[in-house]
Amino acid sequence: MDRVRRVRRPRSVLALLTAALLAVPGITALSSAARAADADLAKNGGFESGLDSWTCTAGTTVDSPVHGGSSALQATPAGSDNAQCAQTVTVQPNAQYTLSGYVRGSYVYLGANGTGTTDVSTWTQSAPDWQKLTTTFTTGATTTKVTVYTHGWYGTGAYYADDISLVGPGASTGQPPAAPAGLRTGTVTSSSVALSWSAATGATGYAVYRDGVKVQTASGTSATVSGLAPSTAYSFQVTASNDAGESAKSAAVTATTTAGTGGGSTDLPAHALVGYLHASFANGSGYTRMADVPDSWDVIDLAFGEPTSATSGDIRFSRCPVTECPNVESDADFKAAIKAKQAAGKKVLISIGGQNGQVQLTTTAARDTFVSSVSNIIDTYGLDGLDIDFEGHSLSLNANDTDFKNPTTPVIVNLISALKTLKAKYGSKFVLTMAPETFFVQMGYQYYGTGKWGGQDPRCGAYLPVIHALRDDLTLLHVQDYNSGPIMGLDNQYHSMGGADFHIAMTDMLLTGFPVAGDANNVFPPLRPDQVAIGMPASTNAGNGYVAPSEVTKTLDCLTKKTNCGSYPTHGTWPALRGLMTWSVNWDRYSGWEFQKNFDAYFG
Repeated sequence: MDRVRRVRRPRSVLALLTAALLAVPGITALSSAARAADADLAKNGGFESGLDSWTCTAGTTVDSPVHGGSSALQATPAGSDNAQCAQTVTVQPNAQYTLSGYVRGSYVYLGANGTGTTDVSTWTQSAPDWQKLTTTFTTGATTTKVTVYTHGWYGTGAYYADDISLVGPGASTGQPPAAPAGLRTGTVTSSSVALSWSAATGATGYAVYRDGVKVQTASGTSATVSGLAPSTAYSFQVTASNDAGESAKSAAVTATTTAGTGGGSTDLPAHALVGYLHASFANGSGYTRMADVPDSWDVIDLAFGEPTSATSGDIRFSRCPVTECPNVESDADFKAAIKAKQAAGKKVLISIGGQNGQVQLTTTAARDTFVSSVSNIIDTYGLDGLDIDFEGHSLSLNANDTDFKNPTTPVIVNLISALKTLKAKYGSKFVLTMAPETFFVQMGYQYYGTGKWGGQDPRCGAYLPVIHALRDDLTLLHVQDYNSGPIMGLDNQYHSMGGADFHIAMTDMLLTGFPVAGDANNVFPPLRPDQVAIGMPASTNAGNGYVAPSEVTKTLDCLTKKTNCGSYPTHGTWPALRGLMTWSVNWDRYSGWEFQKNFDAYFG
């Protein structure tokens, strides 16, 4: 590795004289009054509160090795990431600060940016044991904030940091804002309550309390609290905050969640692995018999049921022919294997659509045919439910259809009606899942249908009214986080496939909720975490967007533990996240069960 060598220069005579003078008792560089005003401004510098106050691209906290206390930072650089952890600190202009910290590892850096004068850093090439790094800087005439950071070097292994401090004059932060006024409830579902309030003067952020416990933060004057139990009364309050601190709590409001209809009542395990089984084709990965699907797979989606024509609503399911799948089992063995899976607690569904199965229920006749034909498939094979995998041009919105809560487009309205009919027919144990592409869901944060002035793709966000209408009937939503273009997250930054960051951002949107087409008065409420699984390709052969097992682990760590997060700031922690979906069981078998093994290792 090529590094710029630092030349050691002789200390000047002036520097030596200064050092000698400072050694004389009674002569100091700073007055005692100035020293008395100094404070440690770094928050959570010992990482005792996890990564609170820090933003890390590839960091977590560990209990060994530590320099002080019970925790330290461990961060692991990759080939294209130096694993930086940083926090922004409020400072005074024209003031001197000392940044220090203890580090271990190879090529560990400690520094400060945005000083207003000369940004500084210090580093060590090798620290087999804890080593203290120290640097100083003076802020500029208008500088009120600086960013302190630590990072490693690309691909050189994990580094550790602990007891980071920034010592200098504390900034005058003024007074905390007053408590927010006007707290009120909005949309209430079986699992969420929407809240809004009036802006507090001088506030830079807000916190939401549920029954006296802080549950989330917000940058604006609205939030939706999710993960609630049906038919339960809750009390909510909010506070406002700025650099000076947090206000008193607002007056409380109460809300009682609705009863719901059992969308999450099926007996899935706490963390489920969902996979598509190529039951009607081989697709280059080879045919996998139902009996040969390992027990790790909790939900098995039979791919695919397809319509006789795009608008007929008549769905047919054909087994893979012997000419394409020489090892295909008989219908009798196939049905027996399904029963065996169900006896072991697994769910087997028919998935409708796929890349080639365009389904457009343009009429009520097509809707009724859809219900009867899908029922016939479910009854013939004794299945547990239905997966909706409508892609391509199956769903789009008419030009005057602008409210996802009250859709008017026939293909949307008829699909909702058909799914509600099937749910009612088979009862609360009926498993209903959906596998939309990001274009039809998260893209709705920016665009919905053709837009107010027309010209947009009418498919943008077209799944949102279906998901919303069926949220109390929906068992699982597993958006396909693959074969996707860049999508804007709630941080208003575009996120692209290829790493954990994309999956974290896309899933956070589902669990946090988001304004549709940027309209703060038209918010898509969050889903419960037990209703959400993350869709990923099983291998590089399976689709664009494959990520290695380490990135899958980062995704799960961030969303369920709020550790190992990257650049995207999540809006909560969801240990009840249901699990993972992959395309497909066949491709995972083809690649040595890599996806399944990683899931099993993570969730035990």
